Amino acid sequence: MKVVILGSAHPLRGGLAAYNERLAREFMHEKDEVSIETFSLQYPEFLFPGTTQYSSLPKPENLTIHVSVNSVNPFNWIKVGLNIKKQQPDVLVVKFWLPFMAPCLGTICRIVKRNKHTKIVSILDNIIPHEKRIGDTFFTQYFVNSVDAFIAMSDSVYNDLSVFDKTKPRLLNPHPLFDNYGEAISKQEAIKQLNLDATKKYILFFGLIRDYKGLDILLKAMATDALRNSDIQLMVAGEYYSNKEEYEKLIQDLNLKDKLELHTRFIPDDEVVKYFCAADMVVQPYKHATQSGVTQICYHFNKPMLVTNVGGLPEIVPNNKVGFVVEPDENEVAKAILKFYHENKEPEFIQNILEEKKKYSWIVMVEKVKGFV
Repeated sequence: MKVVILGSAHPLRGGLAAYNERLAREFMHEKDEVSIETFSLQYPEFLFPGTTQYSSLPKPENLTIHVSVNSVNPFNWIKVGLNIKKQQPDVLVVKFWLPFMAPCLGTICRIVKRNKHTKIVSILDNIIPHEKRIGDTFFTQYFVNSVDAFIAMSDSVYNDLSVFDKTKPRLLNPHPLFDNYGEAISKQEAIKQLNLDATKKYILFFGLIRDYKGLDILLKAMATDALRNSDIQLMVAGEYYSNKEEYEKLIQDLNLKDKLELHTRFIPDDEVVKYFCAADMVVQPYKHATQSGVTQICYHFNKPMLVTNVGGLPEIVPNNKVGFVVEPDENEVAKAILKFYHENKEPEFIQNILEEKKKYSWIVMVEKVKGFV
């Protein structure tokens, strides 16, 4: 089968790029012909508060990646659409996550479909965005209308799709395992590589720091008396995408500096292993969410999780089996962290993770995409 993936990939960095590259490798493993059309310009500056959109790592080996798409240039969309149309792929796979991208992606899809051969399959991270802007509904509808079939990665996204379409084919498939960050190392070695105090216990908040991810909730939890007076430290690993000064003020007001290990920069792929392996548990105190790639990194590294009862997170983190599901409240988060340590839940959760992770397979995702063709 001939497959084109339209979306983020090297030289862009981040979870979207990692997902598309890993998906491409799975198609290759199945002997399919696959290429990726990625962005020469993905986000204009007003949508990108980070330091850079580009990876410092070398291009992935054995992947065909064309840097071709400009998200804000309609003439470019026509050119890319005509190019993919001419290639006549059996399927065009499009990751959708943000309404801003809809005019670009939707226009390319419309042009490709004119060849009367290519099926357009969209894998949905979100269909209703975390951070809403004027025009979101119109843009998303434009994209949805250009697609033949959908794969939603959580129940909440599957249900949200009905706001825009009720008739097109759709399937539910959870985010596959993020197994492209290397093999695990020992906790002792990870702590050593990060220059951490080996006498302390560590929980991890990982990923881009945006307001909806609830880092403020976790900081307030760390300020509760029981956690403040414990040997539990919080590692924060990720770049600020929200107001850095607000978080720094909160840390100062709560007098938390001595309870934190702040690595507030973008964490390259080759360093991810150190942070997950140094932690006893990963905390995702989100205020709202659909699903999260962080959980799938946890599964890869066999790390227990604490997530909040929002969106699709409880679907992929069975409560009291591979972690805890609590309400997005600092006291509930604090109680769960303490329970994890006081009841020595880590060995039990890890054993359950080894079984639970088996359902998050890339081959299942590939088979579902092919099933629409």
